[in-house]
Amino acid sequence: MGSSAAAAAFTIIPRSVLGTPGKPAPSDRVNLAFIGTGDQGMGNLKELLRLEDVEVVAVCDVAQEVSYANIEFGGKAGLKVALEAVGRHNAEEKRSGASKGCAGYVDFREMLEKEPGIDAVVVSTPDHIHAAACMAAIKRGKHVYCEKPLAHSVYETRMVTEAARKAGLATQMGNQGHSGEGIRLAVEWIRDGAIGPVREVHGWTGVGRADWVQTKGRPEETPPVPESLDWDLWIGPAPDRPYHPAYAPYNWRGWWDFGSGAIGDMACHNLDPAFWALDLGSPISVEASCSGPDNENVPFGALYLYEFGARGERPPVTLKWYDGGLMPPRPLELEEGRRMVDEGVYLVGDRGIIMLGGWAESPRIIPESKMKAYERPPATIPRVQGHHRDWIDACKGGAPATSNFDYAGPLTEMVQLGNVALRTRKKIYWDGSNLKATNAPEADRYIKPEFREGWSL
Repeated sequence: MGSSAAAAAFTIIPRSVLGTPGKPAPSDRVNLAFIGTGDQGMGNLKELLRLEDVEVVAVCDVAQEVSYANIEFGGKAGLKVALEAVGRHNAEEKRSGASKGCAGYVDFREMLEKEPGIDAVVVSTPDHIHAAACMAAIKRGKHVYCEKPLAHSVYETRMVTEAARKAGLATQMGNQGHSGEGIRLAVEWIRDGAIGPVREVHGWTGVGRADWVQTKGRPEETPPVPESLDWDLWIGPAPDRPYHPAYAPYNWRGWWDFGSGAIGDMACHNLDPAFWALDLGSPISVEASCSGPDNENVPFGALYLYEFGARGERPPVTLKWYDGGLMPPRPLELEEGRRMVDEGVYLVGDRGIIMLGGWAESPRIIPESKMKAYERPPATIPRVQGHHRDWIDACKGGAPATSNFDYAGPLTEMVQLGNVALRTRKKIYWDGSNLKATNAPEADRYIKPEFREGWSL
């Protein structure tokens, strides 16, 4: 073909292939699928639809439509609602033949099998589905964003982390504060020696069982399963039980078979600054206490105590986590009349304290006089343009997202190990390399739970 013919052929390529000025061509877009479109799933969907280099090609949920009117989310969610949201977005953006539209599925395994064009997957299900969904995507070579905690148990977390690393995929856990400015400032200050060597950490949240469950034990009623819900798929790898609205769509966090309690809900956010700044890794030992622990429901409130060994020149660290309204001691350095934040973390060094709010917000050295006198170091940690943006950039070949599974996996293991100690009801000594409580073989059932037939990793 001559040059003039080639030029003529070039000019008739549709604009949908080349992209419009200022917008990426379809070949530069990441084709996303969503597993779970409840309240958090819809939040992730809305955030990612804002990115012009993202194309949502499939969504999956076991419920067609669910109302969250009685909780903070306040809206409707589910498969039908997600499909409508994507359809409205595509119509407003006037996306053309580059997209074949958005497909809807109830079973994520079927979606991954039938949609080979998926590049990456967002997992926003209850905790007990995280590992199964992540592994199904990883085995098919899909990049993965998964809500916190990364998995429902220590074993599942390790398996997902290692599988993603071996596959060389772009990953991110949904502890959104990790992409913020606050956590970067706190880590830079601690590395700069602003408060000297850190030996003690206190993290807390007001969240507890009362946010999800007020009764004791399983409900005795067995109401019919809503026509819009596939209950068998909702149960997934967990032990089978009859449907009840006490479990779904929202209160699953309060049940051990499905959720991870307040520490699983909030510690991946609030302990994140300490885990990052101090390179904590695996603890040496963990113990936990609460009033009236049982095998069905998470506690109303609990106290967890972790001990970490020295890491190079860094001294050993004692870390305490308080939830359900329990609070750490008020630091003597906090000025009279200045209240403690409702949830957050503070790190105690030999020469001062750094306190942050929830999600690593608003770090301050206390007392305020030390904060004002401190000469801040130059920024050394790269800044990102948002938690989802960070992951999408990684999916497109950029640097790994900062809460990728190699980081988020060990953080989640630490968090879930606290629940192992709580449910074992004794102090456990931890061999992180082999995932063993060396003094408590009875902990094995909580480290690696049994999976329902057909749902093994």
